[in-house]
Amino acid sequence: MSLDPVAIATAFGLIFLAELPDKTMFASLAMGTRMRPLYVWFGTSTAFLVHVAIAVGAGSLIGLLPNMAVKLVSAALFAFGAFVLLRAGGDGEGEEGADGAGRAVTGFWPVYTTAFMAVFISEWGDLTQITTANLAATNGLAATAIGAAAALMSVSALALLVGRFIAKRVPLKTVQRIGGACMAGLAIWSLVEAFTG
Repeated sequence: MSLDPVAIATAFGLIFLAELPDKTMFASLAMGTRMRPLYVWFGTSTAFLVHVAIAVGAGSLIGLLPNMAVKLVSAALFAFGAFVLLRAGGDGEGEEGADGAGRAVTGFWPVYTTAFMAVFISEWGDLTQITTANLAATNGLAATAIGAAAALMSVSALALLVGRFIAKRVPLKTVQRIGGACMAGLAIWSLVEAFTG
């Protein structure tokens, strides 16, 4: 079984852009200020891997539908993703302290567990999980899983390493608009494929 590099890159790009303005990026950033960043990253990455596996499994079920139905479902999901991103308007900016102020957590297992649970709970039904399921139905399971997992883990690492720089220099509204435009374009593309392919 060969992996399609375009499918991996598509999944990576879309999930990366969708996750950048997400609350879990800010949770990672906030946890990293009071906890050991590498331990936080291990916890968030494990939670993301579990969510990618669940989303890819859901996408494989969507993939059992007839081709036109899959394209229409894909178009609807991409359109929903575009709507969510374009409507959000940068309201993630105030979520930096969403995990709550308090004493520092130390030690691998307490930090890992805190980070895992924060992401695992907050990612249910999230835009990136829906997008991953959608991509898995149309672009292949393995390629989508690799691209989505790499994107989510990269955003978490980015938040931990240079999150403050991004928050100060790149307006989240701009990131959301770019991600929304990409998803709107993919919704239109999926509709065209449904009726011409």
